[in-house]
Amino acid sequence: MTRTLAILLSAVFVLSACGSGDEGGAASAPAEPPAAQASDFPSAAGKTLTQLTEGLKDDAVLLPSSATSQQVGSENRLGFIVVDKANKRVEPTAVAVYTAREDGTQVRGPFVARQESLDVATPYRSAQTVSDLAEGKIFYLASPEFASAGPRVVIGLAMVDGEMVVASPTMALSVGAKNGPPDVGDRAIRVHTLTGADVGGNLTKISTRVPPAPKLLNTDFADVLGKKPVVLQFATPALCSSRTCGPVVDIAEQVRAQNGKGVAFIQQEIYVDNTPPKLRPQVQKWRLQTEPWLFVIDRKGIITARFEGVFSAGELARAVAQVQ
Repeated sequence: MTRTLAILLSAVFVLSACGSGDEGGAASAPAEPPAAQASDFPSAAGKTLTQLTEGLKDDAVLLPSSATSQQVGSENRLGFIVVDKANKRVEPTAVAVYTAREDGTQVRGPFVARQESLDVATPYRSAQTVSDLAEGKIFYLASPEFASAGPRVVIGLAMVDGEMVVASPTMALSVGAKNGPPDVGDRAIRVHTLTGADVGGNLTKISTRVPPAPKLLNTDFADVLGKKPVVLQFATPALCSSRTCGPVVDIAEQVRAQNGKGVAFIQQEIYVDNTPPKLRPQVQKWRLQTEPWLFVIDRKGIITARFEGVFSAGELARAVAQVQ
């Protein structure tokens, strides 16, 4: 499992956001509709990936943050950024994704992506993520549809400087994978999460965020499951290979402070003694193969939303509002 974490996370991207305190800043506004329409991109009908991309420059790379959570059907959430061949951030004016079998057949799309932002108010920025804001705040979110389970590749077609280019795939998606993390509609798995009381108040033993966010660390998940709504987050800000864990923990802290009335927010680190590679038992029981993950759970103990990888403050605030 540790090797899988490293492989998947090594391809994910450097992003930004923030973390501590209870004042200042509003949750992100709802994202604008896509600037482009599906008709602005080539049809996939009857084409292979080779035919779809014929004549287009392969100048970019699409880096997904949610490679393991794709399911058969249309209720999917695929977050990603686009970089150039030198790994420098690119922000297309429009982008759509296509999916296919690993041999390039059965192409589906285009699925037009919209922009989302990892930005967060200054009082909620942790030390790890302050510098990351310079790397860019925008990520893209598409909703691909899959007719069947199995490995798939995903590519992007992006408008960059007025030219349509190919954003090549970096890894296969695992669609409909068995024995994965609990999904929306499933009952949450009861585990004990560590709190400050377990470590004599030394929060650095149970959180690598700098500084730790005390209100994310004062509740044992087992004590509140089935009694009140919960946001349960698995992330290790200082040790995350993708450098996205710090930003999304900061976003959780902002949403807790601004939109979290009546909801317990909990951060659970990934590694025993905050030292790779041994995974904490909570991570193993939730069957996580990547990080970060966040689950929104209603007062009956049922998962109502889940996020693999990055998400915006607006996305999380809307998911929390559904369980309050």
